[in-house]
Amino acid sequence: MTITASTFQLPQSIPTVRTEQEKRLMKPVNDEMGQKEFLLLFTTQLQNQDPLDPMKNEQFVAQLAQFSQLEATVSMADKMNNVFDAMMGERMLQGASLIGKKVAVPNGPAILKNGAPISGIISIPNGADSIEMNVYNKLGQLVKTETMGRRMPGEVTVRWDGTDRNGQLLPDDSYRIIATVRSQGQLTQVPIATPAVVKSVSFSAEANDLVLEVSNGATINFREVKKIDGDL
Repeated sequence: MTITASTFQLPQSIPTVRTEQEKRLMKPVNDEMGQKEFLLLFTTQLQNQDPLDPMKNEQFVAQLAQFSQLEATVSMADKMNNVFDAMMGERMLQGASLIGKKVAVPNGPAILKNGAPISGIISIPNGADSIEMNVYNKLGQLVKTETMGRRMPGEVTVRWDGTDRNGQLLPDDSYRIIATVRSQGQLTQVPIATPAVVKSVSFSAEANDLVLEVSNGATINFREVKKIDGDL
């Protein structure tokens, strides 16, 4: 049988250039050298060094120093992860103690219950010549307006006794309080933080903070809480 260039085939046991290239493309490449890879490279270098020209002490010490630094970095990362896990556990325990308590939620609704007065907190960094507080029901109807006089810069507590403009106690429901501050001849609406009961607590890795779910269905990061519990 005559073999020509067009009919010639390599035995299956002999890899071709194309098959080797396909294997390299399919094999995942790890561009980073970890602790195991460094140790393997270092020991291989020691085993295959030229006995007539061994590695110099300076090179040996330098590579050992690199290996020690790598090992210390890996150990430090593990310890930091353990510390982070412990801190997150402590924060969750602290957050669990908030369940059932009231926190001031920015721009949250005012829940009138059993006719108990409602307090909120506003921040006025530049002070105020006067503050107007308007209370609206769920239909958006204005039910009460109260005015406060001059206030110094800082946080101010505003209170609503649960009554309408005629002094009649309103029914238990969800209301909205809007504060308007007059300062240096300008009117500005400022967010008011009203109390809501904490129902559950979770941790957000993205925000690196506790997330509180309150009774009105809203969620708030713990760092946004203005005040906690019964002094509102």
